[in-house]
Amino acid sequence: MLYPPTRESPHVDDYHGRTIADPYQWMEDLDSPEVAAWIRTQNEVTFRYLESLPQRERLRRRITELWDYPKALLPVTEAGRLFYQRNSGLQKQAPIYVRDALDAPPRLVLDPNELSADGSTALMVFAPSPDARLLAYTLADAGADWQTILVRDLTSGEDLADRVRWMRFSALAWTNDAKGFFYSRFPEPPPGKVYEAALSGHALYYHRVGTPQDDDVLICKRPDLPTWFISGTVTEDGRYLLISLFEGATNSNRLYFVDLVNPASPRLDSPVRPIVETDGAEYAPVANRGAELLARTDAGAPHRRIVAFNLDDPDAPPRVVLAERSDVLGPVVLVGGTLIAEYLSDVRSRVALLDPSDGSDLGDVPLPAPGVVAQLGGRHDGSLAWLMFTSPLQPATVLAFDVHARTLRPFEAAQAPVDITQFETRQLFATSRDGTRVPLFVTSRVGLPRDGRTPAMLYGYGGFSVNTLPAYRPDVLAWLELGGIWVTANIRGGAEYGEEWHRAGMREKKQNVFDDFIAVAEHLIREGFTSPHRLGIMGGSNGGLLVAAVMEQRPELFAVVEAAVGVLDMLRYDRFTGGRAWVTEYGSAADPAAFGFLIKYSPLHNIRPGVCYPATLVTTADHDDRVVPSHSFKFVAALQRTQACPRPVLIRVETKGSHGYRPTDKRIEELADQWAFAAANLFGDRS
Repeated sequence: MLYPPTRESPHVDDYHGRTIADPYQWMEDLDSPEVAAWIRTQNEVTFRYLESLPQRERLRRRITELWDYPKALLPVTEAGRLFYQRNSGLQKQAPIYVRDALDAPPRLVLDPNELSADGSTALMVFAPSPDARLLAYTLADAGADWQTILVRDLTSGEDLADRVRWMRFSALAWTNDAKGFFYSRFPEPPPGKVYEAALSGHALYYHRVGTPQDDDVLICKRPDLPTWFISGTVTEDGRYLLISLFEGATNSNRLYFVDLVNPASPRLDSPVRPIVETDGAEYAPVANRGAELLARTDAGAPHRRIVAFNLDDPDAPPRVVLAERSDVLGPVVLVGGTLIAEYLSDVRSRVALLDPSDGSDLGDVPLPAPGVVAQLGGRHDGSLAWLMFTSPLQPATVLAFDVHARTLRPFEAAQAPVDITQFETRQLFATSRDGTRVPLFVTSRVGLPRDGRTPAMLYGYGGFSVNTLPAYRPDVLAWLELGGIWVTANIRGGAEYGEEWHRAGMREKKQNVFDDFIAVAEHLIREGFTSPHRLGIMGGSNGGLLVAAVMEQRPELFAVVEAAVGVLDMLRYDRFTGGRAWVTEYGSAADPAAFGFLIKYSPLHNIRPGVCYPATLVTTADHDDRVVPSHSFKFVAALQRTQACPRPVLIRVETKGSHGYRPTDKRIEELADQWAFAAANLFGDRS
């Protein structure tokens, strides 16, 4: 296959006395006309290929049909009103609605589809004020991580004059007087480097509605920890501001508080006081009961437990409320005087009701079927807990659980526009190289023969303590209808089995992640589900790193690789945007010891000449300011140069998109292209 020429420079870098060639480092200048020209010519080749695929238009139509059903997100309750997002089916973005009560009719609050015709102005975060009269919300250009906060008057429906810029990686937390909110921001980046400048100096501020941003009150800043992230939340009663400091993209944090004294007239000048200043463990606030703060932690408990701190005496050791159990503790909320806790057992959810005083069992929430609860919500002063329930064949559905009546009901129930009884999901276990038992979920048509002839797509992530839950995806149904198999792998690096499972897949142990994924692939082949020339792999971000590294280690095992917004240059990733935050997970090439293990698997640096690699489709976006697209540019240029067989190596660069955001129509188009590419290279003459 002919590709546009890519200039190579003689550039080399020195890493601890070892020189590493980097002929495509010029592609890191994202504003360069040469880079823009390269993207344009690569997209022309890619779309010419995609437009020739026989299944592309059929898949686009079918995914559109399968996507077209109402989808509601978890509600947020303030002043008795329910605020939530709901997409009617194919809207580019989900508008915000409000209900005065659970069974009251919804009213439209804000429709982000009116902000830009193409969906490029993205609604990201929203928070109603405690009196439900104002709505703080954030907008981002093409869904980038940089966000601007606006405030809407819910009575008039008009936005106020407030514009708060440079928010990133932040919550919005109102004070109970509804006069302002806490948020976190970075200093303004250098001109022309908004989407690539390295991040430093995160700080927590308070913005009073109706005042200019220059007057915002600095609450907490740590110049001694310039690369750490800081986040603030306010307890439900308005008494305390809770501040978490994170060393990068890790769950481990330090925990502080500010006594606001009077929720009706909060004191912003109260000192920031420590609760936990040691590092290496998670302390996630759950709720307070007066001066007692409940928090979930993995300190001394890899499967997590709940402890209570006394904010009147924060130096006192915490009291254990809920001891560690054999299952892994997930999200926890306090609703109507009852703790509601999700537990993960072999990647299946159980939701327990617990006494907040001593952690004693009060029963379970009766889930509608085997599956997972991805989110929990609710208020201590209310009676409704909100659960987001899903499985590979059950669209994500919000369930309302009444703690007092012990009843469970759907909230705007999602109904898939397909007969799901024709499909089935089974859980299996593979054995990794070191003997570790690795779960996987296989979804396919009922009764599919195990003759090794069925195309299969294997998905994984494996990092940052992120669980790969067996969840519903409308586009996967289109793949199943073609006769394909869908597989998700619960490999190390996630937290499906607690923090030990995560730590077994990070830094110098990252190879365990790749070994687990390879073991799952080999298990599928051994059990007759598929074969190497019918097996594809797919992953995004850290999952893009996963599939690219595994492809290089075992190119003969796969026929297709689809890497989305991947971290592909492990020697330079920490020089851009939030990349420094990932050093806790990966290590940095600036450290000689870390360089030693990073260079062994860095996808950009392990492409070997003379090897026939799988058909490869790399996807990225021009506004991705988390994993800058130069990772993908450099990797594809290197792979196109060395590919030793006719299998295609293509890159698809989305415009007006970011790391995780696409308007619905753009998302469907991209998915249709990915599945059409997979079908063309896995079904072969069957496509």
